[in-house]
Amino acid sequence: MLELTRRAWLRATGLASLAGSVIGGARLAGQTAGSPRAYHPRHDAHVMGTVGRTSAAGFNPSAYVRSWNFSELPPDERSRFYRETPRGDGTLLREYEIFAVDREIEIAPGLFFPAWTYNGQVPGPTIRATEGDRIRITFKNLGTHPHSIHFHSWHPPEMDGALAGQEVHPGETFVYEFDADPFGLHHYHCHTVPLKRHIHKGLYGAFIVDPKQGRPPADELVMVMNAFDTNFDVENDVYAVNTVANAYVHEPIRVQVGRLIRIYLVNFTEFDPVNSFHLHAMFFDVYRTGTLLTPSEKTDTLMLCQAERAILETRFRYPGDFMFHAHQTEFAELGWMGLFLAEEGRTT
Repeated sequence: MLELTRRAWLRATGLASLAGSVIGGARLAGQTAGSPRAYHPRHDAHVMGTVGRTSAAGFNPSAYVRSWNFSELPPDERSRFYRETPRGDGTLLREYEIFAVDREIEIAPGLFFPAWTYNGQVPGPTIRATEGDRIRITFKNLGTHPHSIHFHSWHPPEMDGALAGQEVHPGETFVYEFDADPFGLHHYHCHTVPLKRHIHKGLYGAFIVDPKQGRPPADELVMVMNAFDTNFDVENDVYAVNTVANAYVHEPIRVQVGRLIRIYLVNFTEFDPVNSFHLHAMFFDVYRTGTLLTPSEKTDTLMLCQAERAILETRFRYPGDFMFHAHQTEFAELGWMGLFLAEEGRTT
C-alpha cells in the first residue's frame, strides 16, 4: 500500500507552490446556473487547491462556518438535539444532545480519515450561549472507546470530564451541567487519555459565550484550524480550516463590503506546536480569547498554539477575492487555504 506522505500528497493532488498560487488579478466567475454551490475560476485563473470536490452530504464546511446550536438543521431535526427554555431571570436553559461515534470523514476529494466524532462531524457542533445561561448536555458514547467532554470554561470539578473516573465508556451516558461563564470564545474536547489521539482523531468543537450586553451586529464565522495524520506516523499530511482541504478555495466565503465581519478562530491542530491565520490585503482587530471587549492588537497574521483562540474583526474595503491561509507555507500547500469573496450590497 502506498503511504500518503506530505510530499506524496503534494504530487498526487497537483498542488502548486505558494508563490504560484496568487490569483494575479484573474476574475473568478460566480455561481453557475443550476448549481448554487459551484464556483469555477476562469480558464486562465491560477488558484492553488485540490482537484475535485468532496461530498457535502456528511459535512458541509460552508454550512458549518455560519452555524451554531444546530442552526444548519431543519427545525424538526434541530429540536432533537437542541432546546432552550426561559428560566425566569432573563437567562435560558440550553439543552443539547451530543454523542460520540466512530465515522470515516472525507478530508479531501476521495481521501477518507477514520475519525472519532461528536455527532458524526469534525469539528463537533458549535455550542453558543449568553453569559449566565445554564448549559445542560446529555452525552452518549456510541463509539468504541471511552470518551468525555471537557469544556474550557468555569464549572464545578465534577463537570470537568478530565479527572480520573470521569470517562464515559461505550454505551454509557453522562449529563454535563454548568453556567456559561466567562464570556468569550472557548471550546470543548475529549480529555480521555491518550489525549493526543482523541484530539487528533477529531473530538473537539467551538464554544461561544456572548457577553450579556452583546457585541455589535456582524456577519459571524466559525473557523477551526485542524490537521490530519493520514498514515499515523505522528506527522500531519493534510491541513485545513474546518476539516476539508481547500474547501473555501472551491467555495469562497461570501461577505459584504463594508459590513463588520467577526471570525471565531480556534486552533485544534495536533502534532504541530503552532498554527496561524493570515489574511491578504487586509488587517483585523484581535480579541484574544474574546474575554475583553477591546482589541489587543491590529495585524494581518495571527499565531496560535493548540487550544488558543481569538475573535477577529474586520471590514472589507474593496470588492473582490481575498486569500486567507496559514502562514506556515507547508500548511497552506497541504490544504490550509481559502478565499473570501467580498461583494457590494450582499446580505447574508
